[in-house]
Amino acid sequence: MIRIREAREEDVVQIREIFLAVYGADYPHRELYDELWLKRSVFTDDALILVAEDTDAGRVIGTASVLFDFGAHSDLVGEFGRLAVHPDYRRLQVGKLLMEKRLEAIHNRLHVGLVVARTVHPYAQQISLAHGFIPTGFLPLKHFFRHRESFALLARYFGDALALRRNNPRIIPEAYALANLVMSQPPLTPDFIVDEDSAPYPAGGDYTIEQLQAEGYPALLRIERGRVRNREIFGPMRLDYGFFKLQARQTSYFLARSGGHIVGAVGYTMDPVEHTVRVFELIALADDVVRFLLSELERKCREEMGIEYIEIDVSAYAPRMQRTLLELNFLPVAYVPAMVFYQVERLDIVKMVRLNKLQDLGPLALMEPVQAVADVVMRGFSTCVIAPRMAQAIKEIPLFHGMNMEQATRLAGICRVREVRAGERLFATHDPADRLYILLQGQVAISGGSPSVTIGTVRTGETCGEVSLLSARPHSATATAEGPVEAAELLQRDLADLIRRRPDIGVIIYRNLAVGLGDKLLRSGNSKRDQDLAESEVLHLALEAPPAKQ
Repeated sequence: MIRIREAREEDVVQIREIFLAVYGADYPHRELYDELWLKRSVFTDDALILVAEDTDAGRVIGTASVLFDFGAHSDLVGEFGRLAVHPDYRRLQVGKLLMEKRLEAIHNRLHVGLVVARTVHPYAQQISLAHGFIPTGFLPLKHFFRHRESFALLARYFGDALALRRNNPRIIPEAYALANLVMSQPPLTPDFIVDEDSAPYPAGGDYTIEQLQAEGYPALLRIERGRVRNREIFGPMRLDYGFFKLQARQTSYFLARSGGHIVGAVGYTMDPVEHTVRVFELIALADDVVRFLLSELERKCREEMGIEYIEIDVSAYAPRMQRTLLELNFLPVAYVPAMVFYQVERLDIVKMVRLNKLQDLGPLALMEPVQAVADVVMRGFSTCVIAPRMAQAIKEIPLFHGMNMEQATRLAGICRVREVRAGERLFATHDPADRLYILLQGQVAISGGSPSVTIGTVRTGETCGEVSLLSARPHSATATAEGPVEAAELLQRDLADLIRRRPDIGVIIYRNLAVGLGDKLLRSGNSKRDQDLAESEVLHLALEAPPAKQ
């Protein structure tokens, strides 16, 4: 018989043995193997630790916990973590029983429960989804085990969490797809506003940066009033917790000085084993101090501290901060409604991450709802690769002609890169048309008829698949790579959504598509009259193109 109960001091040795059996001797978080640390965790009010006991054998066979200090102490946020079942007892529903007991035990203690689930196997995802948690994010390469692993973030709401939520967040367009996917899941309803106009925090100012020491702490506290009125970054610690408590929690601050005076600071926690940094607070007396601090922190993490992963929880009501971080190559990886309890209400956050070391994610085992979130998140990270490549080629790509840098960057940001081998098809006759391709490098032959003959060529900088995309009809020809090809892939749904929100970009895209098609027709031997007709047809199709679904 399996019984679930709270852990006791005498269980510590067996809990340690379970962690060793599950994670191996090289697990980076050595505290889980420290019996004294585990004993303290059993007695602390900041954690609930449960065990599953095989009463017949008198043996602890599984353990799970809820950490109540995941957010700031007043946030009522807890992490459902450290779920481990001894390999000898897997597939006996032990994990399910531990989850049910945790939910029963914390029902009146939390507003928000979070699960940070491994993605090398689906077990934690399955258990969480089956118990009312919804996927809210995908954290690529967040933790280091034997190698860096990605994790899924899931959330469940209790009590008055959603009743206390502030409505109508303001998010940047780059966070829209992720926020919409998360907020469309019951019991949530999309109510955010996409902010196209907010400018980032400006660069400038003559500042120096230094590490916080005890003597600088009082001066920093005096900036409290301006900071509290409009917090934009959140985390598990705050300056007012006290200097020595901050030090005990492995946190630190970089200070900005001007003329000998402290004018701002950014607080962060560093994990030297996992090479990660989490930013939890930003204090500034001027707008350009914000940009300076974030830029210097990012630079130091990358150049001096060997940090591979930087994470920041940004207010979903602060589009300027979101835009600033995006320009520093932080990307949205999670949208968590009602994550932060601030003053008298709960606020949504956009979790943004910068990866300083892009690498292969390795094999993933994702449940379908988690896979949908991961796809949206990783589309953004593929932009990290494609955007610089496209930025170099914008002047040579006809589709971008007439766009300013902001418009071109916005269009490049919804593309994804695809590498095609020689002889491989981009699409074939009668394939459905849901994307067009911009050739960044290489050449593609267009063929059709029976027997098949080559009817044209698409070269570097040109597009293919545009007519079928706009007409929503299947492809009438086949596109085959004549050699290695690198192409930017633009999905119809992403293009339609961009044009719905930015008709100024849409006008330029349709004009350039029409001109490009006409040029290809002339090159293939068609008359000037055929070119003009083709351009008119593309513009006509553009006007009739169905709008993106709301």
